[in-house]
Amino acid sequence: MISIVVVDDQELVRTGLRALAERDGDIAVVGEAANGRTGLARVRELHPDVVLMDIRMPELDGLEATRRIVADPALGDVRVLVLTTFDEDEHVFEAIRAGAAGYLLKDVSPADLRRAIRVVAAGDALLAPSVTRTVLGSIAARPETVLDDTPLRVLSDREREVLEQVGRGLSNDEIAQALFLSPATARTYVSRLLAKLGARDRSQLVVLAYETGLISPGR
Repeated sequence: MISIVVVDDQELVRTGLRALAERDGDIAVVGEAANGRTGLARVRELHPDVVLMDIRMPELDGLEATRRIVADPALGDVRVLVLTTFDEDEHVFEAIRAGAAGYLLKDVSPADLRRAIRVVAAGDALLAPSVTRTVLGSIAARPETVLDDTPLRVLSDREREVLEQVGRGLSNDEIAQALFLSPATARTYVSRLLAKLGARDRSQLVVLAYETGLISPGR
């Protein structure tokens, strides 16, 4: 059973997410909160597998609550899925930088909601939707963005190639196919990238790929 906490300032949204998430019987909402401060307390109390986190909330917003969850060693296995709308692209980018495993649009279908919860509960990042690459690419393309490839200097040429594919949103199997590797070897490379770059998950690898200029919009 996957346990989740829903943090959103709208009671109707929390009620709807509970009903949708619990439909198949393998996901249980163990707690709710109407703001980030209370949500953080509930997460520390209940230690869920996944947190569904809204961004705009009173007292403590979802970005800061996400940062605090990620920074707490006692919550190292808690995964955060940020809830957002299309007009919050920059907030989504900041949430991923803060350590969120991914994000969902608030109009997500019931099936996709449950799939997303299962994906991040299993330790993966929700990066498949093309909108993720659009968000990160549009921000990386801004003139004020300062690119620094220093973190990449510890990587081999092959590791850079794998990171580039991760930055494009490819899964391990897709990376294996693109680079003529076995799926097991692709997984090994991704694990090595996480360790070498000090990244929490694939979401942060994507951010690094854009911030270092390895990936640029349109490539």
